[in-house]
Amino acid sequence: MVDSMYAADGIGLAAVQIGEPRRIIVMDLDQRNGNKNPRHFINPVIVWASEDLATFEEGCLSVPEIWEDVERAARIKATYLDRDGKTHELEADGLLATCLQHEMDHLEGVLFIDHLSKLKRSLALRKLQKAKRLKDAG
Repeated sequence: MVDSMYAADGIGLAAVQIGEPRRIIVMDLDQRNGNKNPRHFINPVIVWASEDLATFEEGCLSVPEIWEDVERAARIKATYLDRDGKTHELEADGLLATCLQHEMDHLEGVLFIDHLSKLKRSLALRKLQKAKRLKDAG
């Protein structure tokens, strides 16, 4: 999974995105700076989310070339298992909180565009369809 994430130049990937029906996420926020520090989250669960929100521009390997601002909980607390089966609790904010929420949405069949208004979602889907037509024609 980590190799697939790096090959797509992503910072996070859920197993379901590559056809694996497992509740596993890999993430590496450091790779944006040329470093590699992959993290594995198995069976992650958000146990608390702040009421205050934060907005980040999000994109997705499942929805290529579409970037939109998405509001999510600014801070979260999550539990998960690591690769060795050890339980961890993590408090996160900023990009880490956003990325975890984004990838955990994938585990529930939700894409970031599902968080957009109807109008923005419709525009994003049209843009995606146009890009696909251009790619298929070229």
